[in-house]
Amino acid sequence: MTESEAAPRPHAKRRPAVVVVAAIAGAAAALAAVYGIGALKRNAADAACAGAVELARHLAPLARGEVAAFTVAEQSLRLPDLAFRDATGAERHLADWRGRTVLLNLWATWCVPCRKEMPALDALEGKLGGPAFEVVAVNIDTRDADKPRAWLKEVGVGRLAYYADTSAKVFQDLKMVGRAAGMPTTLLVDPAGCEIGTIAGPAEWASEDAVKLVTAALQR
Repeated sequence: MTESEAAPRPHAKRRPAVVVVAAIAGAAAALAAVYGIGALKRNAADAACAGAVELARHLAPLARGEVAAFTVAEQSLRLPDLAFRDATGAERHLADWRGRTVLLNLWATWCVPCRKEMPALDALEGKLGGPAFEVVAVNIDTRDADKPRAWLKEVGVGRLAYYADTSAKVFQDLKMVGRAAGMPTTLLVDPAGCEIGTIAGPAEWASEDAVKLVTAALQR
């Protein structure tokens, strides 16, 4: 055995340490990339929704009377791209209403307060509905798909377009972002898909207070 063969190589023992350090560095870079992308997405959403928060601040004094329970947005929130179906069975998404202000309402026939406020929502659509605004009332009955249609016809609700989600996933999606704790749930959404404000529970949407609130949102 020669001297060069017998002598230990100086870098032989350091190799595992180098491999570990490299692995840690790689993992850190991967985590940084993931969290960096997440931050970028959040920042983009915040920037897109800054106008909604500013609008909410201006609407706060109008949250009174019949819409006193209207809670204005204090932080930027881009709502999930909720999916549901229209009267023909075609899939629709909340993003389909980009460029328009939306009063999004979740209701069910088993929810007594929901049923009580539906005529008022129908009347609000009749007063303000048009190219700039729509009341989008999404039914979440999961059993008898024909029951909601029959009920709406029975009580004379005819101005609202029919939308439904028989899986009730729209409720769960809103619950995940803290915007659905019970029924009915109603959100005022700006043309960028951002929350302006929310009401947990029923409201008299055909009232003067409600019309003033929504009209003010459309005028800014």
